[in-house]
Amino acid sequence: MDMNRHYGDVEQLELVVMKSGAGYYIGTCEDGSPYSRESAEYYRSSADAQLALDSNSFTQRNHY
Repeated sequence: MDMNRHYGDVEQLELVVMKSGAGYYIGTCEDGSPYSRESAEYYRSSADAQLALDSNSFTQRNHY
């Protein structure tokens, strides 16, 4: 299963579990820095976020 998102001609960035003050989320990094939050949800644990990523069961945020 492809866990990357592709937006037009924009370079694909790998989806990874990330952490913020609000909790864990699914997002992308660029050059080692957070780039985007892709999941609408925040998760209580990294394991919960990883399960959502692995099963592709998270809600994709709209970036409009």
